[in-house]
Amino acid sequence: MNELRIAVPRGVLLDETLDLLDRLGLDTSEVRANERKLLFEEVGIVTMRPSDVPTYVAAGAADIGITGKDVLMEQPETEVLELVDLGYGQCKMVLATVAGEDRAAEALRRLGVVRIATKYPRVAARHFLETGRQAEIVEVKGSVELAPLTGLVEGIVDLTATGTTLRENGLVVREEIAECTARLIANPVAHRLKARAIDGLLERLSAV
Repeated sequence: MNELRIAVPRGVLLDETLDLLDRLGLDTSEVRANERKLLFEEVGIVTMRPSDVPTYVAAGAADIGITGKDVLMEQPETEVLELVDLGYGQCKMVLATVAGEDRAAEALRRLGVVRIATKYPRVAARHFLETGRQAEIVEVKGSVELAPLTGLVEGIVDLTATGTTLRENGLVVREEIAECTARLIANPVAHRLKARAIDGLLERLSAV
């Protein structure tokens, strides 16, 4: 596996990703001991935000990578191969509104369009397009839960694992859009040129 450079996501997926790499025989102790260091050449690991993983893999700066399905859904144009559903990091992409009367449904009835805040503008736009509804998408970078509470929008599209943050802010799930888990992706060229190494990795993955 050392001939492969792997892009590893920091954040909520990091610990389970490192646990998986340990089970595959990679020593991740240096990664665990260095919160600020990003590149670990000796073990072939480079760490980054999950949203950057497909960019690095598509460009060949990493041969393979691990990121969430939500990231891949938001970046459909990125040329990577999705190899395996790794099964951890489980969460759901949902449409949520303030509890009580469904303001999003009411806006659609009265105005024919609903305002939706999200960190996933492409996912949200595609969902409403595919379900035949018109939506004005407002992209936000911070706490998306704030948007419907202040009247900026009628609903949000966001990722949730337990629903706790939604409930604490008085929001309820109205629709489930997709199930999201961690995925193993590969650079298409590396998938051909380093096929033996990647196939070997996939065999070990199926074993663990």
